[in-house]
Amino acid sequence: MGSVSILPKELLIILQLLVLLSLSKSIVKSSSTFSRNDDSIDNGAGQSTEQFHHYHRELPRKLKSYHGDYKQRSKLIGQEDILDARGLNLDSTVSSDGNGFEAELPTKRSEPAKVNTRYEPTWQSLDTRPLPQWYEDAKFGIFVHWGVFSVPAYSSEWLWWHWKGADIYPDIVKYMDENFPGKSYQDLASELTTKNFNATDFAKVVEDSGAKYLVFTSKHHEGFTNWPSNDSWNWNAVDLGPKRDIVRELQTAFTQRDKVKFGLYFSLYEWFNPWYLQDKENKFKTNRFVREKVTPQLRELVNKYKPYYIWSDGDWETTSDYWNSTSFLAWLYNDSPLKDEVLVNDRWGQDAMCKHGDVKTCADRYQPGKKVPYKWENAMTIDKESWGYRHNANISSYYTTAELIKTLIQTVSYGGNLLMNIGPTKDMLIMPIFQDRLRGMGEWLRMNGEAIYGTRQWKRQQEVDDKGGKREIWYTNKVKDVYVLIVDWPEDDYLILREPRYENEAAVKVTLLGSNQEITWAKLDEGGLGMKINIGKIHLGKMVRQEAWVFKLVGFE
Repeated sequence: MGSVSILPKELLIILQLLVLLSLSKSIVKSSSTFSRNDDSIDNGAGQSTEQFHHYHRELPRKLKSYHGDYKQRSKLIGQEDILDARGLNLDSTVSSDGNGFEAELPTKRSEPAKVNTRYEPTWQSLDTRPLPQWYEDAKFGIFVHWGVFSVPAYSSEWLWWHWKGADIYPDIVKYMDENFPGKSYQDLASELTTKNFNATDFAKVVEDSGAKYLVFTSKHHEGFTNWPSNDSWNWNAVDLGPKRDIVRELQTAFTQRDKVKFGLYFSLYEWFNPWYLQDKENKFKTNRFVREKVTPQLRELVNKYKPYYIWSDGDWETTSDYWNSTSFLAWLYNDSPLKDEVLVNDRWGQDAMCKHGDVKTCADRYQPGKKVPYKWENAMTIDKESWGYRHNANISSYYTTAELIKTLIQTVSYGGNLLMNIGPTKDMLIMPIFQDRLRGMGEWLRMNGEAIYGTRQWKRQQEVDDKGGKREIWYTNKVKDVYVLIVDWPEDDYLILREPRYENEAAVKVTLLGSNQEITWAKLDEGGLGMKINIGKIHLGKMVRQEAWVFKLVGFE
């Protein structure tokens, strides 16, 4: 039988991809060498448009000097193939070239997914994905905002925008002129010091709060990345400031201790990135910024650090189509390392907020105050005026422990999770005021966590009075147990509840969490509706925290 000399189409495609792989490794190695060693090129976040384009005009010449005529080799593969191989449209996995660079390569899964469903890159398909149970049970997480804004530590994490952007605050201009004369925002990165930062100690403080998940800022709107991003040119925590991969250190500490799940915040847009500004000028009909920075960075974070939660932000100026959101999320749900356990919020475009995503945040400090048909999260901050640390805050700027516990109770009773924010100093240290609040939350939860963790909404979330007004008495539910959470101890000897209904009075039992004292009660209605709990003989003196109390009801509907 004679041989056939014509190559099949599939083999040609494979050969093209092999050529691309060789080319991509060479280009990335060279660009990394160039960007990290050529001091004449500024970073890609705060540089001027002229500097930015100078960098990219010079890059091909430098690459050519290292690797020969790469343009000729690149003609073998079209632009769409190049984008696909970078992982923008193809399923991918991580492979190392032996020199520390992790390249995304097209691949097929070698093992079947735990869930056989394949999600399409449409909101209709993505919205059918079940919520990972770990999040539903967790109820409470800690948010951490840290970046270059932690150096001036003044006003808020939006300082750069209000100093040099479109919405300038005179007091910020004055503060920067007086305290950082002659310095640019990029210069401040060198003052990000982490000399006394220890990721394990940091993890212990978070654990003591009783939180079950962490969301740490990988990149805020300033564009500075807290990991050595391949797509953040000399504007990251390894090239500048700490010279440490903060994301990796935290991820390692939290993963090894295995008490708090590790998640990452990621800002889609960047205030002064020239690619983004050009796309915006083009009315978002182009998306170079997304193709060449946002999507590669998101995939890099997922593949390298395997976060359980991706908390997206900075989406509001345009739609999810521009942000390539549904394509990225389809890959995340189908083929990423934590595809069955990872979850995302709703900030993936103007059309997505409060409509799509695993968790609806809807707005900062979101509190619907009613039962809603979706899982939601109240993302709020202990400092009432800033998410980042600021040294000009005073004691009244911070929520008290009692206020925070009340917020947790309100949130959980209405079916939400609380994501409570702290802002470490430029040294990545948690100030005593924040530690005090975290410790207080943890002490209360160690006594009353049974009424928070793993609970679900009850048929009634909050008590109402005779006139229909809401009383500060909330309910949660776990299997057949009902929990009554109150923040004000009644002045008389009785706690009146109108909502609980019971069929077998003899089976009903009432206890106070944190106390082994026997509690008696009487019925309000002969029909088995409502109860009157006798609290006159309860001694509260030995209870560690008294910001709120929880009664456990057994035998109720």
